Amino acid sequence: MAQHGSQHDGSVRDIASTRHILVVSHTGRPDSIGAALEVCGLLGAAGVVPVLPRDEFDDIGAAEPAIGHVDILGEDVRLDELECVIVLGGDGTILRAAELIRGTRAPIVGVNLGHVGFLAESERDEMTETVERVLAADYDVEERFALDVTVTTGNEVVYRTWAMNEATVEKASRERMLEVVIEVDGRPLSSFGCDGVVMSTPTGSTAYSFSAGGPVVWPEVQALLLVPLSAHALFARPLVVGPDSTLAVEVMNRTEAKGILWCDGRREHDLPPGARVECTRSTEPVVLARLRHGPFTDRLVAKFHLPVTGWRGPDARPDGQEGTA
Repeated sequence: MAQHGSQHDGSVRDIASTRHILVVSHTGRPDSIGAALEVCGLLGAAGVVPVLPRDEFDDIGAAEPAIGHVDILGEDVRLDELECVIVLGGDGTILRAAELIRGTRAPIVGVNLGHVGFLAESERDEMTETVERVLAADYDVEERFALDVTVTTGNEVVYRTWAMNEATVEKASRERMLEVVIEVDGRPLSSFGCDGVVMSTPTGSTAYSFSAGGPVVWPEVQALLLVPLSAHALFARPLVVGPDSTLAVEVMNRTEAKGILWCDGRREHDLPPGARVECTRSTEPVVLARLRHGPFTDRLVAKFHLPVTGWRGPDARPDGQEGTA
C-alpha cells in the first residue's frame, strides 16, 4: 500500500533538517507515472523526502502500491517548506506546477515528456542527471514575471487571478463574434469584432500568442503583449508595450456573444456584456531553475526544429550545417 508522512516507518523526522522536493507529473500517462516513481526513488535514496499533490499520490499509488515513502503537499508539508519542484511532462504540466506553488520561492525545473516542452530544461533521457543537479542545488534561478488579472463589471471587482503565460478574452460560442474595445494605459485604442484577444507575458510569447501570430519576445525583455484573434478591423496588429503598462479588454454592451476569460488555459471566468479584463505586471514572479545557459535563439531552433542549414556565422560547422543549436 502506498504510504506517506510519518505512517511509513513510525519515526519522528527532524522537520527543520529535512529537504522536501515536490514532484509534479501528468498522471494520465503511464510513462509519466513511471518517471514520477523513478524520480521519487532517486530522491528517497538521497535522503530527500519526495512530495506529491494529493491527487497525484492517489493516481500513482493506484498504479504502483509500493511507491514508498512520500509526503503529501498541504497535509504533511507546507508550501513554504518546499526546496524545489521537479516537473515531469510538457508545458501544461509546468503551468499546473506554477499554479500549485503560487506564492512560494521554490524554483521549477522541467523534464520534458511532452511534445515541444518549451519551458523544460531537459529531456526524458537526462532525467537522472537533472535530479542529481537538483539534489546538489546545481542550478541558477531565473525569475519570469507574471500577470495580475482583474475582472470588473460596473464598478465592482468580481474576479482576481494571475497568469504565467497569458490571459485570453474569448467568445464563448462559435456562432458570433465578440465585440471588444482594447485599451492601453487607460486610453482606448480600437474597437472591433473578433474571436478574442490574448494578453501575454514574454514567457507566453511562444505559447498561445505565438499561435495567434504574435511576436516571439526574448525572456530578458520586459514587456506585455496584446494579440487580437481573427479581428475584423483595419487596425488589429499585435502590440508590445512596456512592463509597467496596463492592458485592458472591455466586452462591449452591444455584443450579442458571451465572453470567457482563460488564464494559462487553466482558470476560467464568464464575461457578460460590459465586463472589463485588466492585466498588469504582477509583483510576484514565477521562479524557474535553469541548468543551461545557451542563447535563447538556440532554444527556439531546437524546440521548433527551425531550418538553419547554410548559416555561415562565426560558429558555423565546416560542413555548412547549423552551429551550436
